[in-house]
Amino acid sequence: MSLPPPLLAVSLGDPAGIGPEVVAKAWDSRHALGLPPFVAVGDPRSLSEVWDGPVVVLSNPAEAIDAFEHGLPLLAVPAAAASLPGQPTTAGAHCSLDSLELAVGLTRSGTCAGVVTGPVAKHQLYAIGFNHPGQTEFVAERCGVSSGNVAMMLAGPTLRTVPVTTHLPLRDVPERLTSALIEARGRVTLRGLQRNFGIANPRLAVAGFNPHAGENGALGSEERDVIEPAIAALRAEGWDVTGPHPADTMFHTAARARYDAALCMYHDQALIPLKALHFEEGVNMTLGLPIVRTSPDHGTAFDIAGQDRADPRAMAAAIRMAASCAQHRALHG
Repeated sequence: MSLPPPLLAVSLGDPAGIGPEVVAKAWDSRHALGLPPFVAVGDPRSLSEVWDGPVVVLSNPAEAIDAFEHGLPLLAVPAAAASLPGQPTTAGAHCSLDSLELAVGLTRSGTCAGVVTGPVAKHQLYAIGFNHPGQTEFVAERCGVSSGNVAMMLAGPTLRTVPVTTHLPLRDVPERLTSALIEARGRVTLRGLQRNFGIANPRLAVAGFNPHAGENGALGSEERDVIEPAIAALRAEGWDVTGPHPADTMFHTAARARYDAALCMYHDQALIPLKALHFEEGVNMTLGLPIVRTSPDHGTAFDIAGQDRADPRAMAAAIRMAASCAQHRALHG
C-alpha cells in the first residue's frame, strides 16, 4: 500500500543566505532528485536575486501541487526591506522568523504533511529578540512539546546519530550528562525510528563519553555511573540497546550495520562522523514532535551566497526524508 507524495512546506531561511538558492536549485532538478511537491515560504526577492527560473506566487497553498510542474510554488512573506545575498539584515531576520512561523503553522494545521526549514543565522535572530537556542526549540514550542522531550537526529544514507547534549562548551558536558537525560533521548530516538522510519524493532548503539568508553573506570567514571544505568533502564523496557561503545570504533562500515541509530554524548561526537560520511546529504530531523520537521545539515553560508556555488543536495535530501517520514506516519500512525 502506498500513498501519493505529500505536500511539504519549505521555509527559505535567511533571505541573505543560501537557502533561497538551494530551494530553487532543488526545484530545478526536482525530477533528477526525485522530489515530491513542495511550497516554498519566504520573500520572493530573495529568489530573484539568485535565480531567474519560474516562480508561481500563490494565495492558497492548496494550489501548490498543480503549480509545481510549472514553477516553484511560493507563499510570499515579504521582508520590510530587500536583503542582498551575503549581507544579512534585521529585516531579513524578521522575514526568516515569519516564514518559519507560517511553514510550521501550515504543517500543524494539516495543510502540509511536513516542514523543511531553511538555514537561519542564530545571531541575527537573537538580535531581534528570538529567545530559543535554535529552530528546533522554536518548532517544539509551537507544537506544544517541551524541548526536553525532543531530540535532534542527524541522518544520512548509511548513518543516523543523535547527540544527548547539543550546543554546549565541551567542558560543561560532564555535569549536564545524567542517566535521566540519556534515557529520555534514547526513548525519543527509538520511538522516532519506529514512527518516522518504519523500523518495528529499532537497534540503538550508545557511545561512551571517555576514550575507550572509560576503560573500566581507568579513563573516567561517566560510563559506569551515568551511561550504563541509562542503558540498563532502556533494556528493561524491552528496547534493543547496546553499549557504551568506544566512539572511535562505532562508525566504520561493519559497525554501522549493527545498529539503526547511534546515541552520542555530545555535539561533535555525533556530527563529525555524520558529516565525514555524508557532508553533501546530511539531514537534521527533529524527533518527538507531532509533525515531521527536517532541515539540511548546513548553515546560511553567507560567504558564498549569490555566487551560484551552493549545493542543493542536502536540501533535496531533507525534502525527500520529510516526505518519506510523512508517508510512514500516514500509513502506520
